[in-house]
Amino acid sequence: MKLSGRYEHYNGTYFRQDLISGLIVGVIAIPLGMAFAIAAGVNPQYGIYTTIIAGFFISLFGGSRFQIGGPTGAFIPILFAIVMQYGYENLLIAGLLAGVMLVLMGIFKLGALITFIPRPVTIGFTAGIAVIIFTGQISNFLGLTGIQRHEDFLSNMKEIGIHLSTINPYSVMTAVICFAILFITPKLFPKVPGSLIGLIVSSLFAACFFEGKVATIGSAYGAIPSTLPSFHLPDITLDKIGQLLQPAFVIALLGGIESLLSAVVADGMTGNRHKSNRELIGQGIANIITPLFGGIPATGAIARTATNIKSGAKSPVSGMVHSLVVLIVLMLFAPWASTIPLASMAPILMVVAWNMSERKTFAHVVKTKTSDSFVLVITFLLTVLTDLVTAVEVGLILAVILFVKRMRDILTVAKVLPDPTVKHEKMSPHMVKEGHDCPQIAVFTVEGALFFGAAAMFETSIMGTIHYRPKILLLKMGKVPFMDTTGESNLANVVNDFKNNGGKVLISGIQTQPKEVLIKTGLANVIGNEHFFEHTGEAIDYALTQLDKQKCLGCKHFAFRECTVLSDPNVSTGNSVTTINSFSE
Repeated sequence: MKLSGRYEHYNGTYFRQDLISGLIVGVIAIPLGMAFAIAAGVNPQYGIYTTIIAGFFISLFGGSRFQIGGPTGAFIPILFAIVMQYGYENLLIAGLLAGVMLVLMGIFKLGALITFIPRPVTIGFTAGIAVIIFTGQISNFLGLTGIQRHEDFLSNMKEIGIHLSTINPYSVMTAVICFAILFITPKLFPKVPGSLIGLIVSSLFAACFFEGKVATIGSAYGAIPSTLPSFHLPDITLDKIGQLLQPAFVIALLGGIESLLSAVVADGMTGNRHKSNRELIGQGIANIITPLFGGIPATGAIARTATNIKSGAKSPVSGMVHSLVVLIVLMLFAPWASTIPLASMAPILMVVAWNMSERKTFAHVVKTKTSDSFVLVITFLLTVLTDLVTAVEVGLILAVILFVKRMRDILTVAKVLPDPTVKHEKMSPHMVKEGHDCPQIAVFTVEGALFFGAAAMFETSIMGTIHYRPKILLLKMGKVPFMDTTGESNLANVVNDFKNNGGKVLISGIQTQPKEVLIKTGLANVIGNEHFFEHTGEAIDYALTQLDKQKCLGCKHFAFRECTVLSDPNVSTGNSVTTINSFSE
């Protein structure tokens, strides 16, 4: 990988700015790293290790200049479920497998495909994750005791309800102090990390006035070691790999989505453009290395990345500095971190959940009362009530089905005739009526994609509309932007039916992609290259030369201007007629 492009024109001034922004983001990342680890069901030091290792390598190898990587709130429900079902050791294996998948996604250039996930699906599962994170901290906020944690949302809510009588007022007071500081600090001191100040002040308050009366990190998880994380290779077996492929894929998918979304946010704030496939490879490398040192899965963190940019970051150096700052703090202040009350951590995660909930966008989409609203609500409910895998799968399937339905509804197939009252005698459906419809030429306008979801309707519309056997079928396909092989197959059915009954199919105005499909499948040859026309007028001129003139004699439909001459036995002679139409379509 070439790293020079991200350090173009780098100088001492840029380095000083990177040092400052890295220091600020590193300070912010410390409480978040511990909080996310605790919420995911693992010891807080593993969140710190993740911040140090994954944060460094994501900045070093990633595709965004400003991306800050580490543990994030979006991963909490997934990681907690894996820990509950498979254990911490297997979580490390799942994270490593996810890293391999992310690298492969980047190598095979799948970065752009991840962005195809519909917005209602991402909003739905993000809001659902926010609800899970927020409600998951209620017990710590209230200081409830005897709580058993479960994988599903409803069981956890029931557990809280059962143990409400164990509320610890000292924990509540500690949490309220931290929450108040989180709320006030951004307004009074916008450049000061409120989460760190809230954590320190509420912890000191609890230590001075509530010593031994509130649960702390040390009492719940043991002391945080002030040493570097040691290398440890997980016990990887083929059975475990097979067992953990699905959760690993979920981690990789969500990690890819969140990291690329974060990179897009960074692009919008800076005017730069990230490299999506390189970002996936960088995320993958970081997630392969991090589990070897006990760290949990990581991805790009939107809030920390935005803070990094606002603090003046100029290059990935700021992200690497942020990791080193966390490392130094770990080695110097780990013993004090063990005294942090769990009630002080709860408000931080609650605020994170509130900020990531996208509540305004959620409400806006719901108010539209469209199919997108339905997809969003279903994805949201399934995320909260079941799991993210089910939510994303169902959300995507629903989005695809509803998209296909919308595209099918857009397709229109209408029988038309020229309207002499408008310029160039534009074709119009309202001109087709009883007593005014050519018995030998049927003209249809096709508008919309001719694909698997709509192709059957296309065939039915044509064959069901024609209750006789016209000699010529003219299809105006200038507004068909796309055709797949199913659409081609249904068109072939129409063509073959007409040919078998002695008729001809003409096509006018066909676009490049549909024409290429017809050429590749051989249907263009069946139709006949001479039966493709650029303009509808040319096609009708040709069609009029192919009529059975005997059937025109005495016809009173007068569908075309030429019919006046063709139907008059005193004027129409021979097998040809001079056409005078002026169609330009």
